[in-house]
Order: sequence, then structure tokens, then C-alpha cells
Amino acid sequence: QVQLVESGGGLVQAGGSLRLSCAASGSAFTANTMGWYRQAPGKRRELVATITSGGSTNYADSVKGRFTISRDNAKNTVYLQMNSLKPEDTVVYYCNARVLLAGTWGVYWGQGTQVTVSS
Repeated sequence: QVQLVESGGGLVQAGGSLRLSCAASGSAFTANTMGWYRQAPGKRRELVATITSGGSTNYADSVKGRFTISRDNAKNTVYLQMNSLKPEDTVVYYCNARVLLAGTWGVYWGQGTQVTVSS
């Protein structure tokens, strides 16, 4: 099994910054694409940003220029640096990883971390 553990959420004023971290743990796995998604109550989970093991990134239009995704492959950890935060960024953020484990690809999710941006 693979576990994703997120940290770094919290309360910040509009215009401020937060950095989310997500560490993947388990035995004998390879993490391919990792990313962040977010979900507001009653809405579908939406992509925020993804990053491949080679470092290629993809961002939602709503966060381009404000958020930066990065990863440390040696630590199987992905980060999301969030700058210029807006009240509409207030949602739960979920870490996601596509993982090869025992010869099978699977998708894993973290438990979610709340980000609240006050106006």
C-alpha cells in the first residue's frame, strides 16, 4: 500500500502565501505523476497542478502565475507553493499520485488539507 500524507494547510489573509507538502510512503513503489486537486463543498474535484517524474508541469488557468508545483523524487514528496492567495482559493486541497506498485499502476489520494483565505 501507498499512503499520501499532506501538510501545510491553514488560514491566511488574501494576498498571502502557503506551502503545501505531500509525502508518499510505502514499500517498493514508483511515483509517476503527482499533483494537487481541490474540491469545494457540493462541487467536483478539480485539477490545480500536476508534475511528472521528469518535471513537466501542468496548471489550471485559475492558478497560473500564482501557484508553483515542485517535487523531490528522492523523498517522493510533492509541494505546492501558493502565492497571492484569494478568498476563492478557500477549499480542501488533495494530493494525488499515480503509482506503480507490485507491477500495477494505481491512483492514490491524500486525506485533504483545508486552506482558508480571509478577505
